[in-house]
Amino acid sequence: MTATHEDTMRSSVGDPGAGKRGMNLTLRVWRQQGPTVKGKMVTYKVTDISPDMSFLEMLDVLNEQLILQGDDPVAFDHDCREGICGMCGVVINGMAHGPQQTTTCQLHMRSFKDGDTIDVEPWRATAFPIIKDLAVDRRALDRIIQAGGYISVPTGTAPEAHATPVPKKDADNAFDAATCIGCGACVAACPNASSMLFTAAKVTHLGLLPQGQPERNDRVVNMVAQQDREGFGGCTNIGECSAACPKGISMETISRLNHDLLGALRAGARPKS
Repeated sequence: MTATHEDTMRSSVGDPGAGKRGMNLTLRVWRQQGPTVKGKMVTYKVTDISPDMSFLEMLDVLNEQLILQGDDPVAFDHDCREGICGMCGVVINGMAHGPQQTTTCQLHMRSFKDGDTIDVEPWRATAFPIIKDLAVDRRALDRIIQAGGYISVPTGTAPEAHATPVPKKDADNAFDAATCIGCGACVAACPNASSMLFTAAKVTHLGLLPQGQPERNDRVVNMVAQQDREGFGGCTNIGECSAACPKGISMETISRLNHDLLGALRAGARPKS
Protein backbone atom coordinates (compact mmCIF):
# COMPACT_ATOMS: atom_id res chain seq x y z
CA MET A 1 0.00 0.00 0.00
CA THR A 2 1.37 3.40 -0.96
CA ALA A 3 1.87 5.80 1.92
CA THR A 4 -0.04 9.04 1.66
CA HIS A 5 1.54 12.46 2.10
CA GLU A 6 -0.22 12.73 5.48
CA ASP A 7 1.30 9.41 6.61
CA THR A 8 4.76 10.59 5.57
CA MET A 9 4.42 13.88 7.42
CA ARG A 10 3.10 12.13 10.53
CA SER A 11 6.03 9.74 10.68
CA SER A 12 8.61 12.47 10.04
CA VAL A 13 7.45 15.14 12.51
CA GLY A 14 5.39 13.02 14.87
CA ASP A 15 1.67 13.05 15.49
CA PRO A 16 0.85 15.88 17.93
CA GLY A 17 -1.95 13.80 19.38
CA ALA A 18 0.02 10.59 19.60
CA GLY A 19 0.64 9.33 23.11
CA LYS A 20 -1.57 11.99 24.69
CA ARG A 21 -4.57 10.87 26.70
CA GLY A 22 -6.40 11.94 29.79
CA MET A 23 -6.13 10.41 33.22
CA ASN A 24 -8.44 7.69 34.52
CA LEU A 25 -9.14 8.06 38.23
CA THR A 26 -11.11 6.39 40.99
CA LEU A 27 -12.80 8.85 43.34
CA ARG A 28 -14.05 7.97 46.80
CA VAL A 29 -16.34 10.89 47.66
CA TRP A 30 -18.16 11.62 50.90
CA ARG A 31 -21.93 11.74 50.23
CA GLN A 32 -24.34 13.04 52.85
CA GLN A 33 -27.79 14.34 52.01
CA GLY A 34 -28.04 16.63 55.02
CA PRO A 35 -26.65 17.47 58.47
CA THR A 36 -28.88 14.93 60.24
CA VAL A 37 -28.43 12.12 57.71
CA LYS A 38 -25.70 9.52 58.03
CA GLY A 39 -23.06 9.87 55.31
CA LYS A 40 -20.77 7.43 53.56
CA MET A 41 -17.97 7.22 51.01
CA VAL A 42 -19.18 6.44 47.48
CA THR A 43 -16.86 5.29 44.70
CA TYR A 44 -16.95 6.82 41.21
CA LYS A 45 -14.83 6.47 38.08
CA VAL A 46 -13.84 9.43 35.94
CA THR A 47 -12.01 9.04 32.65
CA ASP A 48 -10.03 11.17 30.23
CA ILE A 49 -9.30 13.87 32.80
CA SER A 50 -6.85 16.48 31.54
CA PRO A 51 -3.81 17.04 33.77
CA ASP A 52 -4.38 20.77 33.25
CA MET A 53 -7.82 20.73 34.86
CA SER A 54 -8.21 22.13 38.34
CA PHE A 55 -9.54 19.80 41.01
CA LEU A 56 -12.87 21.62 40.98
CA GLU A 57 -13.11 21.27 37.20
CA MET A 58 -12.60 17.55 37.67
CA LEU A 59 -15.49 17.55 40.14
CA ASP A 60 -17.54 19.42 37.51
CA VAL A 61 -16.84 16.58 35.09
CA LEU A 62 -17.97 14.05 37.70
CA ASN A 63 -21.16 16.04 38.32
CA GLU A 64 -21.96 16.24 34.60
CA GLN A 65 -21.52 12.48 34.46
CA LEU A 66 -23.83 11.97 37.47
CA ILE A 67 -26.50 14.28 36.05
CA LEU A 68 -26.51 12.43 32.73
CA GLN A 69 -26.95 9.19 34.69
CA GLY A 70 -29.87 10.69 36.61
CA ASP A 71 -27.95 10.81 39.89
CA ASP A 72 -27.64 13.66 42.39
CA PRO A 73 -24.50 15.78 41.75
CA VAL A 74 -21.93 16.22 44.49
CA ALA A 75 -22.38 19.46 46.45
CA PHE A 76 -19.17 21.39 47.12
CA ASP A 77 -18.26 24.98 48.00
CA HIS A 78 -16.77 27.26 45.35
CA ASP A 79 -16.98 30.80 44.02
CA CYS A 80 -14.19 32.77 42.35
CA ARG A 81 -12.00 29.76 41.46
CA GLU A 82 -9.00 32.08 41.46
CA GLY A 83 -7.59 31.33 44.92
CA ILE A 84 -8.88 34.61 46.34
CA CYS A 85 -12.25 34.18 48.04
CA GLY A 86 -11.56 31.17 50.28
CA MET A 87 -14.89 29.49 49.51
CA CYS A 88 -13.52 26.21 48.17
CA GLY A 89 -12.07 23.60 50.45
CA VAL A 90 -12.09 19.83 50.76
CA VAL A 91 -9.85 17.24 52.36
CA ILE A 92 -8.06 15.33 49.61
CA ASN A 93 -6.33 12.09 50.59
CA GLY A 94 -6.31 13.26 54.19
CA MET A 95 -4.81 16.69 53.44
CA ALA A 96 -6.65 20.02 53.56
CA HIS A 97 -6.77 21.37 49.98
CA GLY A 98 -4.70 18.40 48.79
CA PRO A 99 -1.00 17.69 48.26
CA GLN A 100 -0.02 21.25 47.28
CA GLN A 101 -0.05 24.30 49.58
CA THR A 102 -2.75 26.09 47.63
CA THR A 103 -6.52 26.40 47.45
CA THR A 104 -8.50 23.49 46.03
CA CYS A 105 -9.51 25.57 43.01
CA GLN A 106 -5.83 26.14 42.17
CA LEU A 107 -4.83 22.51 42.68
CA HIS A 108 -4.35 20.91 39.25
CA MET A 109 -4.80 17.28 38.31
CA ARG A 110 -1.17 17.02 37.25
CA SER A 111 -0.48 16.67 40.98
CA PHE A 112 -1.94 13.15 40.65
CA LYS A 113 -1.11 10.14 38.52
CA ASP A 114 -3.15 8.16 36.03
CA GLY A 115 -4.93 5.35 37.86
CA ASP A 116 -4.83 7.03 41.29
CA THR A 117 -7.54 6.53 43.88
CA ILE A 118 -8.46 9.85 45.49
CA ASP A 119 -10.43 10.28 48.70
CA VAL A 120 -12.47 13.51 48.86
CA GLU A 121 -14.03 14.56 52.16
CA PRO A 122 -15.41 17.77 53.69
CA TRP A 123 -13.75 19.89 56.37
CA ARG A 124 -14.38 17.97 59.58
CA ALA A 125 -14.90 20.05 62.72
CA THR A 126 -17.68 20.48 65.26
CA ALA A 127 -17.79 24.17 64.38
CA PHE A 128 -18.18 23.34 60.66
CA PRO A 129 -21.43 21.32 60.45
CA ILE A 130 -21.99 19.58 57.14
CA ILE A 131 -24.68 21.10 54.92
CA LYS A 132 -24.52 18.47 52.18
CA ASP A 133 -21.80 16.22 50.81
CA LEU A 134 -18.60 18.31 50.74
CA ALA A 135 -20.24 21.64 51.64
CA VAL A 136 -19.95 22.81 55.24
CA ASP A 137 -21.24 25.79 57.22
CA ARG A 138 -18.26 28.05 58.00
CA ARG A 139 -20.20 30.99 59.40
CA ALA A 140 -18.47 30.42 62.75
CA LEU A 141 -15.46 32.21 61.26
CA ASP A 142 -17.68 35.17 60.36
CA ARG A 143 -18.93 35.37 63.91
CA ILE A 144 -15.37 35.45 65.24
CA ILE A 145 -14.67 38.48 63.04
CA GLN A 146 -17.92 40.12 64.13
CA ALA A 147 -16.81 39.76 67.74
CA GLY A 148 -13.91 42.15 67.27
CA GLY A 149 -12.36 42.21 63.83
CA TYR A 150 -13.02 45.87 63.15
CA ILE A 151 -11.72 49.37 63.96
CA SER A 152 -13.39 52.64 64.93
CA VAL A 153 -13.43 54.96 61.93
CA PRO A 154 -14.47 58.60 62.49
CA THR A 155 -16.71 60.19 59.90
CA GLY A 156 -15.56 63.11 57.80
CA THR A 157 -12.86 63.66 55.23
CA ALA A 158 -10.42 60.78 54.81
CA PRO A 159 -6.98 61.56 56.28
CA GLU A 160 -4.01 61.99 53.96
CA ALA A 161 -2.37 58.64 53.22
CA HIS A 162 0.92 59.45 54.96
CA ALA A 163 -0.58 61.29 57.94
CA THR A 164 -0.11 58.23 60.18
CA PRO A 165 3.35 56.73 59.70
CA VAL A 166 3.63 52.95 60.08
CA PRO A 167 7.04 51.26 60.45
CA LYS A 168 7.77 49.08 57.43
CA LYS A 169 8.27 45.94 59.54
CA ASP A 170 4.86 46.39 61.14
CA ALA A 171 3.25 47.15 57.80
CA ASP A 172 4.80 44.05 56.21
CA ASN A 173 3.74 41.79 59.08
CA ALA A 174 0.23 43.26 59.08
CA PHE A 175 -0.03 42.66 55.34
CA ASP A 176 1.16 39.06 55.70
CA ALA A 177 -1.53 38.41 58.32
CA ALA A 178 -4.16 40.17 56.20
CA THR A 179 -3.67 37.67 53.37
CA CYS A 180 -5.83 35.18 55.31
CA ILE A 181 -8.83 34.33 53.11
CA GLY A 182 -10.80 32.47 55.78
CA CYS A 183 -10.97 29.18 53.91
CA GLY A 184 -10.79 27.10 57.10
CA ALA A 185 -7.92 24.86 56.01
CA CYS A 186 -6.18 25.56 59.31
CA VAL A 187 -9.17 24.12 61.16
CA ALA A 188 -9.42 21.10 58.87
CA ALA A 189 -5.70 20.33 59.18
CA CYS A 190 -5.48 20.73 62.96
CA PRO A 191 -5.96 17.52 64.98
CA ASN A 192 -7.78 19.67 67.55
CA ALA A 193 -9.89 21.49 64.93
CA SER A 194 -8.54 24.78 66.29
CA SER A 195 -9.17 28.06 64.49
CA MET A 196 -6.31 29.79 66.30
CA LEU A 197 -4.33 30.61 63.13
CA PHE A 198 -7.39 32.26 61.59
CA THR A 199 -8.19 34.25 64.72
CA ALA A 200 -4.54 35.18 65.21
CA ALA A 201 -4.28 36.45 61.65
CA LYS A 202 -7.27 38.75 62.16
CA VAL A 203 -6.01 39.97 65.55
CA THR A 204 -2.46 40.51 64.27
CA HIS A 205 -3.52 42.33 61.13
CA LEU A 206 -5.31 45.07 63.07
CA GLY A 207 -3.16 44.96 66.21
CA LEU A 208 -0.01 45.99 64.33
CA LEU A 209 -1.56 49.12 62.81
CA PRO A 210 -2.17 52.45 64.56
CA GLN A 211 -5.82 52.38 63.48
CA GLY A 212 -6.34 49.14 65.41
CA GLN A 213 -5.07 50.32 68.78
CA PRO A 214 -8.27 51.72 70.39
CA GLU A 215 -9.98 48.28 70.39
CA ARG A 216 -6.82 46.21 70.72
CA ASN A 217 -7.50 44.73 74.17
CA ASP A 218 -11.24 44.23 73.69
CA ARG A 219 -10.66 42.78 70.23
CA VAL A 220 -8.43 39.93 71.29
CA VAL A 221 -10.42 38.84 74.34
CA ASN A 222 -13.74 38.97 72.49
CA MET A 223 -12.50 37.12 69.40
CA VAL A 224 -10.86 34.37 71.45
CA ALA A 225 -13.99 34.04 73.60
CA GLN A 226 -16.17 33.75 70.50
CA GLN A 227 -13.80 31.15 69.08
CA ASP A 228 -14.31 29.06 72.20
CA ARG A 229 -18.09 29.52 72.10
CA GLU A 230 -18.17 28.22 68.51
CA GLY A 231 -16.71 24.88 69.59
CA PHE A 232 -13.25 25.08 68.03
CA GLY A 233 -10.54 23.08 69.77
CA GLY A 234 -7.59 24.46 71.67
CA CYS A 235 -4.23 25.19 70.06
CA THR A 236 -1.33 22.91 71.04
CA ASN A 237 1.18 24.39 68.56
CA ILE A 238 1.36 21.31 66.33
CA GLY A 239 1.88 23.46 63.23
CA GLU A 240 -0.37 21.64 60.76
CA CYS A 241 -2.41 24.84 60.38
CA SER A 242 0.44 26.87 58.93
CA ALA A 243 1.60 23.97 56.74
CA ALA A 244 -1.87 23.69 55.18
CA CYS A 245 -2.57 27.44 54.91
CA PRO A 246 -2.72 28.35 51.19
CA LYS A 247 -1.35 31.80 52.03
CA GLY A 248 1.48 30.47 54.19
CA ILE A 249 0.53 32.45 57.29
CA SER A 250 3.14 31.92 59.97
CA MET A 251 2.53 30.51 63.45
CA GLU A 252 4.24 33.66 64.68
CA THR A 253 0.80 35.27 64.45
CA ILE A 254 -0.38 32.87 67.18
CA SER A 255 2.47 34.06 69.40
CA ARG A 256 1.37 37.64 68.82
CA LEU A 257 -2.23 36.75 69.72
CA ASN A 258 -1.11 35.07 72.95
CA HIS A 259 1.02 38.11 73.82
CA ASP A 260 -1.90 40.46 73.18
CA LEU A 261 -4.33 38.24 75.10
CA LEU A 262 -2.16 38.08 78.22
CA GLY A 263 -1.59 41.81 78.09
CA ALA A 264 -5.32 42.49 77.70
CA LEU A 265 -6.28 40.22 80.59
CA ARG A 266 -3.69 41.84 82.83
CA ALA A 267 -5.11 45.23 81.87
CA GLY A 268 -8.52 44.06 83.04
CA ALA A 269 -10.19 43.47 79.68
CA ARG A 270 -12.99 40.90 79.82
CA PRO A 271 -15.03 39.38 76.99
CA LYS A 272 -18.57 40.48 76.37
CA SER A 273 -21.11 37.96 77.63
